Amino acid sequence: MLNGTERHPHARAVLGAALAPGGAPSHAYLFCGPAGSGKRTVARAFASALLTDGAADPAGAAARVEHGVHPDLTWVAPASAAGILVGDVDEAVVAGAARTPFESSRRVFVIEDADELNDQAANRMLKTLEEPPAFAHLILLTSRPGEVLPTIASRCQPVRFDAPSVEEIAARLEGHGVAAPTADACARLGLGDAARALALALGDGPALRDGAQAVARGALRDAIAGRPWMALLEQARAAGTSAGEGIERALDDDLQFAISKDHARLRREAAERGKRAARRAQTAALDRGLALVGLWLRDVACIADGVPELVHNSDRTAQLQEDAALVSAADRLRAAQELVEDTRASLQFNPNEELALDALGSRLARALRG
Repeated sequence: MLNGTERHPHARAVLGAALAPGGAPSHAYLFCGPAGSGKRTVARAFASALLTDGAADPAGAAARVEHGVHPDLTWVAPASAAGILVGDVDEAVVAGAARTPFESSRRVFVIEDADELNDQAANRMLKTLEEPPAFAHLILLTSRPGEVLPTIASRCQPVRFDAPSVEEIAARLEGHGVAAPTADACARLGLGDAARALALALGDGPALRDGAQAVARGALRDAIAGRPWMALLEQARAAGTSAGEGIERALDDDLQFAISKDHARLRREAAERGKRAARRAQTAALDRGLALVGLWLRDVACIADGVPELVHNSDRTAQLQEDAALVSAADRLRAAQELVEDTRASLQFNPNEELALDALGSRLARALRG
């Protein structure tokens, strides 16, 4: 059984058949499922199986796949808030797929977040997807299959990954030492995304929840003079710095497995990836914080409407009840939640984040005052 497919029967059936004796792996797959469902793990395991097939040193080849330095494996991920651009796929995928393998009998190309391929990048890849060389296999990953361009999706064999239930995610969190009430709340707040739920329960996650709660509660009380949203922005900036440093650390590990003549190129590429990764991580962290602000307002509306069983912040019902008593109409809470969503959408256009948050704070306070 392919590693990671234990709880995904569709993926296990499709990929198992491809790897079975006499099987014929497809030229392109579209792995669909929520973040944290295991798509990335299975993609790497599947790539390893394809590239180690017939290898003289399967263990060595598998180790290089695991570290991302196998010469016949190309892994593409969005490196900026703009998504995946033509420059990200032109040389790495389109030109790369036309070159014969270096040491394996195959070449494998993995593209994360395929829903973030912009129109130009997607169009550039169409010919590769339509008429790939026999040795080329593409694996596209997405958590939002509805946003993958139809011209791309129609040329791939779909592989479904199922979302874990709230109970399953909560059990995983408890396995990490998270208290049961917090585990239940974070599992709900993850919205089916096990990775997000884990991030909310551990590390900086509790502080992010507290920061988002402070923004929502400050707006409800018209107490925004202290700009409570700045805590979210500082956390986002820290996440960006950490992401950039993570690229540097990964480079040190990768250089151990790369040949000497590639070291200078890998360093240049890592420096550029680090800059883009830092910006992307900062934007993503701020988006997660704002999403929690919106979910808090939504939960207060649930309390006001008399359906407390629907709240996501299930470990903080006492605070939610206090906030619900401050609002005369749940419609104001829903209007405020829409303002949060508007600000989240604006982040893709790289606004001045501090000004955007200042504007949001003022608008929330006005909307909730009525």
